[in-house]
Amino acid sequence: MCRVVELKQSVLARNDECALALREELTARGTVAVNLLSSPGSGKTELLERELTLARERGLPVAALTADLATEHDAVRLARSGVPVKQVLTDGLCHLEAHMLRGHLDGWLPQDTRLLFVENVGNLVCPAGYDLGETLRVVLASVTEGEDKPLKYPTAFGLANLVVVTKTDLAAAVGFDEAAFRANVVRVNPGVEILLTSARDGQGVGTLLDRALDALAGGPVHRPVMARQAPHDHDHDHGHGDSGGHHGHGRAGAAHEHREHPAPLR
Repeated sequence: MCRVVELKQSVLARNDECALALREELTARGTVAVNLLSSPGSGKTELLERELTLARERGLPVAALTADLATEHDAVRLARSGVPVKQVLTDGLCHLEAHMLRGHLDGWLPQDTRLLFVENVGNLVCPAGYDLGETLRVVLASVTEGEDKPLKYPTAFGLANLVVVTKTDLAAAVGFDEAAFRANVVRVNPGVEILLTSARDGQGVGTLLDRALDALAGGPVHRPVMARQAPHDHDHDHGHGDSGGHHGHGRAGAAHEHREHPAPLR
């Protein structure tokens, strides 16, 4: 068991190094990455399509990369927005890693891109432990998933810089208890902002884009309590496979002195 934990921590530490380097590269280009995490079927793709369309209408240089185990359906949907979109097929891997993201950005990401939206694999377990070099980590959950979602996936919600509730047009039909959901989010991530959205009726559409633009402008980004803890010490005994999950933004104690410097992004 100890050996397994050591190997996992080694993998996450290497990912941290790559994520730090990628974050520095993106910052140097004037690009902010937004990492979107959710369960499958949360409405993430539909909301993102609306946000990308709005960005194009405003003349904002944005791009999106979407990851799935298989099929290019999400990329086709996002491409309808008219912004540059790239599909990544992970061939069974349940999450993106920083070195994978960097490899797919190299030679593809338009130089003038100011906001890069990364739609992670639909999963709230595996992706939670992997920093992708993002400035803003957003966790989305639909009203149909229940109010206890934050308690079931404390690492994902506990490391979010922003939480987005989707499909609010269905809230009354499914009996969604907004107050209970908010209370559960506060238990794992006090102080994080919670947005209410519906891609169908338009509630909150554009707010995610606005928060990303705020981050691009250097505005304050919520720093979760969990992210301030020592590296890889979250949820070790939850048994969900995301032990050691963390978010790399501003964490103290992470050593990067052996980090290699790959060729700059093209």
